[in-house]
Amino acid sequence: MAATAVSPSPKTLRTSKAQAEPTVTDPALVKRAVKAAALGNAMEWFDFGVYSYIAVTLGKVFFPSGNATAQLLSTFGAFAAAFLVRPLGGMIFGPLGDRVGRQKVLAVTMIMMAAGTFAIGLIPSYASIGVGAPLLLLAARLVQGFSTGGEYAGASTFIAEYAPDKKRGFLGSWLEFGTLAGYIGGAGLVTLMTALLSTDDLLSWGWRIPFLIAGPMGIIGLYLRMRLEETPAFAAEVEKAETNRPKVPLREMVAGQWKSLLLCMGLVLVFNVTDYMLLSYMPSFLTSELKYDETHGLLVVLGVMALMMIVQPFAGALTDRVGRRPVIAAGCAGFLFLSVPALLLIRQGSLLAVALGMGALGLLLVCFTAAMPAALPALFPTRVRYGSLSIGFNVSVSLFGGTTPLVVTALIGATGNLMMPAYYMMAAAVIGGFAVWRMSESAGRPLPGSPPAVEAAKQ
Repeated sequence: MAATAVSPSPKTLRTSKAQAEPTVTDPALVKRAVKAAALGNAMEWFDFGVYSYIAVTLGKVFFPSGNATAQLLSTFGAFAAAFLVRPLGGMIFGPLGDRVGRQKVLAVTMIMMAAGTFAIGLIPSYASIGVGAPLLLLAARLVQGFSTGGEYAGASTFIAEYAPDKKRGFLGSWLEFGTLAGYIGGAGLVTLMTALLSTDDLLSWGWRIPFLIAGPMGIIGLYLRMRLEETPAFAAEVEKAETNRPKVPLREMVAGQWKSLLLCMGLVLVFNVTDYMLLSYMPSFLTSELKYDETHGLLVVLGVMALMMIVQPFAGALTDRVGRRPVIAAGCAGFLFLSVPALLLIRQGSLLAVALGMGALGLLLVCFTAAMPAALPALFPTRVRYGSLSIGFNVSVSLFGGTTPLVVTALIGATGNLMMPAYYMMAAAVIGGFAVWRMSESAGRPLPGSPPAVEAAKQ
């Protein structure tokens, strides 16, 4: 059966003769756009890396309890709460990005992310102010979640609309390169602190340092984003409107794009369940469930992420040559058939076995991180791309991705079955595989609602 093509409405496809001409992209400007977008993603995941790797310590600081599992559940509960407001952020920032521009909204999300992360580093402990401490932590996480609702969809849209058609996969892959770099930065800093500081120092003041670093990072990111121009695709939409951008009803972004939204949610589900399982949950799984040496466990995961960074750009270029669908399908098949063997290796406990199991999952995850930044924006026409992608992406992440650590921890606690992470990834792979089967190939083709984009000839 042929893949189902998701086509924009005739109104969206109506273009002027001028707009039918190919868009010639400036390589230097594209490079700047990729850097600025990737840095914002790096900062978002710097926070995730810090939060995930220091989760056990945060549980002791903000959720005192005699039960280590209860502490971890409370910490991941605050982690998951941020994802509950992501759809709200997406519903506000996404349509705003389609109305006033991608660049302006991405500058705002950068400020809010930095402020939320920085604030966590200033919160007094439970021992100092009691129940106010976890409430303030929750408030800061909600600010982060709200701003993140407009971040990934905006950044991937920004790169996709700047990139030439034949290099969209390669250039989009650098967005997730930024994710890995930020995660390695956050997790690496926590690993270094865990090795150098005593447990008392880490609990009293050391845990604050990674969060306070977000302030300077946010200023640098904001500077880079403010220097960017608007994307050619959005500029063309403004020119078509002649005056002000018309307000796109939320109904058009949802009901008018329902097939694309369902595909988006299915793709994002497998992408984020596996992503959060490996990068957010596994460090705590190694420590709390397998009683693995904390420092060695952290170093193994950092090594896996470094491997993913090396492979990432090559995998992105591969999606431009063979297509997004084959690469994503390979990732789904891999997680379906290899999740159990990989987790059995990890549970074996030796350093080599853990490294092999985690490495296998990491390389499978690259199939998604390399392809999704180019595949997801191509599901929607320019007029509603930021808004529809924000809604579909964040609803799926909130329901399935961000809740992964909490749900899997609870499932293990309820059943005592340490294979639950593998079963959860296998279920996600089945749903993702169906979405891949139904999606259209977008590699090497113009974005819906936009003319072909080609790279300027070298002088």
